[in-house]
Amino acid sequence: MSVPQVWQVSGCTGGSSYADALIRSGVALVGPGDGGPWRAGGTRYGDAFGSPVRRLAEEAEEGDIVLLRTDQATICAVGIVAGSYEYLPQFDDVHGLDLQHARRVRWLELPDVYTFGHPVFGGSTPAFSQVSGPDVVDFARRVVRSEPSGWQYRRLPDLPPEESELGEPPEFIRGLVAQVHDLVGLYVDEGAFGEPPSESEMVAHYVVPLLRALGWRPEQIALEWRRTDVALFVSLPRAPETCRCIIEAKRLGTGVEAALQQGKDYAAAIGGQLDVVVTDGIRYRLYAAERGYAPVAYANLARLKQPALVLFDALRRP
Repeated sequence: MSVPQVWQVSGCTGGSSYADALIRSGVALVGPGDGGPWRAGGTRYGDAFGSPVRRLAEEAEEGDIVLLRTDQATICAVGIVAGSYEYLPQFDDVHGLDLQHARRVRWLELPDVYTFGHPVFGGSTPAFSQVSGPDVVDFARRVVRSEPSGWQYRRLPDLPPEESELGEPPEFIRGLVAQVHDLVGLYVDEGAFGEPPSESEMVAHYVVPLLRALGWRPEQIALEWRRTDVALFVSLPRAPETCRCIIEAKRLGTGVEAALQQGKDYAAAIGGQLDVVVTDGIRYRLYAAERGYAPVAYANLARLKQPALVLFDALRRP
């Protein structure tokens, strides 16, 4: 019987962690997944993206150990690979990331984030790769052999169901959704497009048009007001007491949740119960102030699903 290898899988991007989603569903996930399932010898994925997918799909073996990485020096869980490669469409939008390439993993979530005390993964570590550092490998194997025991064999959690596609987009945003489908693929092709669009560009081309489609008038939409990217006012004059919501933008593809803390800080500085929306222009997540900034609605204009209607209703001009 071969000695289990040790791997690491990323659980964060752009300062935003999605490790809890991996632990909750019992998976290790790698993207991008829009090209469809991995095929040995296929050409759907270039070397930059394809190597982590290939390793996950072909090189990791059932029984191998996986570390759930949260930073260059930290992990939050240790797991054991518990199945073969799968392509899972329900993970097409994990915190704004396409992560459909999967392996089932039995995770042991650590009581606290564990730090090795120095960068053991490096700043350019792939999303999934083999770990070779002796101290890290030794730590991983000791965790698997030590107490508590039993987690290595427990039943895997159920996978989340796929959300229903919306079908035809609502009439009021049909043109905007068509624009998204026309341009998003181009934005991420640096050879064809050049540098990706800035936050301000995405606000101008997508955020403001969406708000206008939801009934907000120009005078109710402020850009760069008191350091916020966008602020919405239920009435004039524009003042803290009439501000209903602030919107914080991030660059396309960086993971929108990374903007939440910044949005909360701005809301606190303005005062009042201000909801926060974080967005990259394509993906939108709404956090409700009255619920302790719990996420309450989400929409991805590139992949509209039924829950998107909740976000549109919540953001309509009152």
